[in-house]
Amino acid sequence: MRTTVTLDPDVARLLDHHARQTRKSFKATLNAAVRAAYGQTPGSNTRPPFVVEARSMHLRTGLDASRLNSLLDDLDADQFLEKATPPSPKSNKE
Repeated sequence: MRTTVTLDPDVARLLDHHARQTRKSFKATLNAAVRAAYGQTPGSNTRPPFVVEARSMHLRTGLDASRLNSLLDDLDADQFLEKATPPSPKSNKE
């Protein structure tokens, strides 16, 4: 939610100083200060972190997973060339 707040100069200085010390944004520092003032822990209203579960790709021996993009590029180029090449004329020998 976007809200305009007018802070007293001393409060603004405190928040700015704390933001610089913690290397966080002014917005994050202000939100943490308000939550602390009302007795809530920071991030208590946030979603749990997204976790990626790694799975085996079951690649055949000899396939290099780091080269799959290169393989896809080669397949795309071959498909393009097949479409771009005009068909050869058919002979009418009967």
